Amino acid sequence: MRFMMLMIPKGYEKAEPGAMPDAKAVKAMMKYNESLQKAGVLLALDGLHPLSMGARVSFSGGKAKVTDGPFTEAKEVLGGYWMIQVKSKEEAVEWAKRCPASDNEVIEIRQVQEFADFPADVQKDAAGFPEMQQSKQRQGS
Repeated sequence: MRFMMLMIPKGYEKAEPGAMPDAKAVKAMMKYNESLQKAGVLLALDGLHPLSMGARVSFSGGKAKVTDGPFTEAKEVLGGYWMIQVKSKEEAVEWAKRCPASDNEVIEIRQVQEFADFPADVQKDAAGFPEMQQSKQRQGS
């Protein structure tokens, strides 16, 4: 099973463009990332720039509207993520509990929907999706 572990740092919604984490925190996080890699469960990981550097695209009446960040209504934002492959949600939770997160950080764990999870009619309408995933994985390698 694949799970995303989503890092939600409180206060990051107000971070200025170019805000960077503390070097000591990065060092601790790298040690954690290496443990995920050595265990063979890490599929991908990335940190994200603050909302102030982002944009949102919303849709209404068939039209797209672009709003540049920051977003004053945002209460929780993603600071980064890990994609891991483990045997269960419980194992994903155990990995998240080992993260050297600070008091102002939360990790949300979400299982990835696999193609096989969908009913036959949805799989039929999404024919070609598994090939798209494999194509993307080959490009990233």
